[in-house]
Amino acid sequence: MQKKLFTQIRNEWRGNLWLALELLVVSVVLWYIIDMLYCRLATYNEPRGFDTGHCYLIEMGVLTDKSPDYKENANCHDDILTLVDRLRHRPEVEAVSLSQNAYPYNGSNSTDLVQHDTLRSPAWTIRRMVTPDFVRVFRYRGTQGETPEQLAEMLRRGEFLASDNLYRRYGIRLTSLVGKDFHLFGDTTYTFRLGAALQDVRYNDFQQARSSYCFVLNMDNQQVFGPGWINPDNELCVRVKENMDKDFIARLKADSESQYRIGNIYIADILSFTDIRRSFQQAWMNQLRNYTVGMGFLMLNIFLGLLGTFWFRTQQRRSEIALHKINGATNRAVFARLMSEGMWLLLVITPLALVVDYLLASAELNAWRNGTTLEPERLLLCAALAFVFIALMILIGIWYPARRAMKVQPAEALHDE
Repeated sequence: MQKKLFTQIRNEWRGNLWLALELLVVSVVLWYIIDMLYCRLATYNEPRGFDTGHCYLIEMGVLTDKSPDYKENANCHDDILTLVDRLRHRPEVEAVSLSQNAYPYNGSNSTDLVQHDTLRSPAWTIRRMVTPDFVRVFRYRGTQGETPEQLAEMLRRGEFLASDNLYRRYGIRLTSLVGKDFHLFGDTTYTFRLGAALQDVRYNDFQQARSSYCFVLNMDNQQVFGPGWINPDNELCVRVKENMDKDFIARLKADSESQYRIGNIYIADILSFTDIRRSFQQAWMNQLRNYTVGMGFLMLNIFLGLLGTFWFRTQQRRSEIALHKINGATNRAVFARLMSEGMWLLLVITPLALVVDYLLASAELNAWRNGTTLEPERLLLCAALAFVFIALMILIGIWYPARRAMKVQPAEALHDE
């Protein structure tokens, strides 16, 4: 049977050549589409290095001297710490922290250098000034299994934390430098010990972990920084226990006047990190949606075009199907022969398509991921998905018209010819 099949394919080489070229173009285009979608979805689903579930941002306000409740000798620093302590004692609250330009999905950033001997972090390394419980609120973890509680204790001791990829361009993991002294803020007088290397903390859901750099430092270290870092502009973040955050915002607002107005400090607003995340990433989400819809529409057109090609090709071979049935072939045998022809053509062009895919990736014409456009595993995976998708098109394009043709009586099909 295989010999007869190859003979038939060779005898119909003109039609099969054009069909093979069509399959080649479709395979390359499908690989490109799948590769682009894969990169975006794989990046979106990477571990974030933090957890914003059950977390809230509390915005603080300050009464002015025009307010009848204004207190002349109030100390904002102490009042803020009292507010934090009271929130910490609410039964539904798990952890409370203050920070500056530090919480996730925050468009306001501060950057600084982290130096160790001749090693320098990238210039866009995010500086997160926080109180120790910040890592408990957002559940940061160390690369060596350090828990949020252990990381918080390191910050209390005056040590700092940094993402493990900070010196990636030197091929050095920060884990190997734990316990060493580093210079921060570009000043050799600011020396801090590295307490732990953090699992890479992403800037947002659309930026890869490998290119997200940060370090975390205790801003409540008054021996080094003084009291100035604690002020009403700080970000007050809380984590609520998993089974107690229903209506948390409404309940806290109801108590805010009676329990949480301290001196001139009051709670101005409360935002869920679910809303903060959605608002911050709306533009990226819209772009991802537009890409997905556009590529889906393109893939549908490719599907219908290739489906139509094999549908028409099978419909034109009714008389051939009838002859096979007259000679004793079963429906299954006829279908297997038609499918084998399409699959052999796909198998022939697949190595050629893979070469074209490789050349496009080498020329950096597809999506970047992990610092390159050419990753062997990714190339093979996307090419395999394109192969499966085309195989399904061939299967559907041959199965339905062949099924209808095989229901026609052989004599009737031959009479029509």
